[in-house]
Amino acid sequence: MLRLLSTLTLWLAGALAVHAGIKTEVIEYQHGDKTLEGYLAYDDSVQEKRPGVLIVHEWWGHNPYVRKRAEQLAASGYVAFALDMYGKGVLAKNAQDAAALAGQFKSDPQLLRGRAGAGLAVLQKHPAVDPRRLAAIGYCFGGTVVLELARGGADLAGVVSFHGGLKTQNPADAKTMKARVLVLHGADDPLVPESEVAAFAKEMRDAKVDWQMVSYGGAVHSFTNPDAGNDPKSGVAYDERADRRSFFAMLVFFNEIFDGKK
Repeated sequence: MLRLLSTLTLWLAGALAVHAGIKTEVIEYQHGDKTLEGYLAYDDSVQEKRPGVLIVHEWWGHNPYVRKRAEQLAASGYVAFALDMYGKGVLAKNAQDAAALAGQFKSDPQLLRGRAGAGLAVLQKHPAVDPRRLAAIGYCFGGTVVLELARGGADLAGVVSFHGGLKTQNPADAKTMKARVLVLHGADDPLVPESEVAAFAKEMRDAKVDWQMVSYGGAVHSFTNPDAGNDPKSGVAYDERADRRSFFAMLVFFNEIFDGKK
């Protein structure tokens, strides 16, 4: 708990700045014939192995935002790997591009799980990681990805979705979940309607998954990303309070699933 309080203090002081002891690496890896480029961050002053956290980007692609999140998690005591779903250097130029890039995975769950699994394998093999203690988090599109990764039976202690889509083609796959689930949701998110939330809750109950959902009042889609703007009426906007609360909720969840050990 002291580590959690220390991390919250860092947040309030501007924790997105890189901690002095944080080492970062750009890692090129493969999935089939696709070359991908991920970003690893960890505190190299720590000697013992520690939990690893996989991070999946928004539908825009692997950009500076997801790298800052990796650095933030590294400063919180984890080895963080921000994977790449689209391919080295591939970034959406606009919403139409982003929809097309994300859409290829939403229509093909096996491709999605395989591509995310390739990133998980990179993290799992890193010498600073305890491979028995792994989690995955994702933002927007990335939230959808980590839930599908868990539905595919990935060996994860937990997954966290930040303002992610909750739909799946195969709800029965939730019965193969090994991971505990935390969904951090904007209560006023127009892109994830109440019917989708209700269907997800039923899916989790039917599969007897250990799951929880936190809804942040007044928050809409992309509430963790300062680049989302500040107009909630548009349906996409940053909410500093929901961002801070959701990050801390994730840390509490990690403390639970990793038995309070680093």
